[in-house]
Amino acid sequence: MTIPEAAESVARTRRRTAIDHPLALGFVGALGVLGALVLGAALGSISTILVYIVLAMFLAVALDPIVLRMERRIPRGAAIAIVFGAFALLVVAFGVFVLPLVIGQVVELVEAIPPWLSDIPESDWYRGLSEHARAGVDSGLQQLTNFFGDPDTVLALGGGVLAVGVGLASFVSAAFVVVALTLYFLASLPTIKSAFYLLAPARNRARIQSFTERITAAVGSSLIGSAILSVFNAAAVFLLHLIIGLPFPALMAVIAFVVTLIPLFGSLIFLVLGSVVALFSSPTQALIFAIAYLVYIQIESYVLTPRIMNRAISIPAALVLIGALVGGSLMGVLGVLVALPVMASILLIIREVVVPRQNAKT
Repeated sequence: MTIPEAAESVARTRRRTAIDHPLALGFVGALGVLGALVLGAALGSISTILVYIVLAMFLAVALDPIVLRMERRIPRGAAIAIVFGAFALLVVAFGVFVLPLVIGQVVELVEAIPPWLSDIPESDWYRGLSEHARAGVDSGLQQLTNFFGDPDTVLALGGGVLAVGVGLASFVSAAFVVVALTLYFLASLPTIKSAFYLLAPARNRARIQSFTERITAAVGSSLIGSAILSVFNAAAVFLLHLIIGLPFPALMAVIAFVVTLIPLFGSLIFLVLGSVVALFSSPTQALIFAIAYLVYIQIESYVLTPRIMNRAISIPAALVLIGALVGGSLMGVLGVLVALPVMASILLIIREVVVPRQNAKT
């Protein structure tokens, strides 16, 4: 009996068994469904840990290029210590000098909302509106006034403050876990890569090693470049607020840093957000801020981004938006942040593996 005939015989035997013993077939199917449900529940219960692991791995990959440059002159352990020491100093400086300002300005912003709402009917731009436009603005102002004047809102804000306190404690504990994992991954990243290469056939290891190094370099460059551009953006927003005389410069700078981490579209989102907040102070100041920040966006797009992101993989804007939306739906803010490097890795795999294989088929 040939091999195809033997395989066909085994298949016929399995089909007869399924027909003759339907209960056994149903029991096996039920076990498969039950196993899938148990696996899904287990993954759901450890989803937070998985997020910590993914975040720590991305941070390790982002810091690895800096460590590799320093490793040319000093041992890897000393390079890791220096990088993490500098990172710790930045975190401490932020907590000592920036965080108190931000918290104070958040309180000022909450306290300034009711006076802003009450001053709108007396403003010049409100008087210049048509009757129908005034009616719409009055309706919105009435709803906002009722919202902030409702006792339930006050209770909700009190609960929100408590929730923020609990969330801050959770954030601190999570930060320690992520830092510990990042240190471990960063220290053992060459070992992890070597173990991964051993899983591939010996004839393909050199290619897989080169390919993996290119992916990690692209991911690291994307993450570091995004962080640097966000720092420049936050500094520009802070200086613009000081020069124009807008309130809450530290708070808006921190918001700008977080929002502009979104690739390509973050600056445009903050342009609208910052202009709306500035509008409460003065329409003239809001217009000046919008024009000045728009000029900065052009400088960032044509001067800073090409120099900082020169090693990153170019990604079409549509794919960046799709990746950000999908990442945000799956993992929230973390998903948005890692969308760009993930999309860069997928594009590199398609260009270097899938496309050559398809071109080889004639």
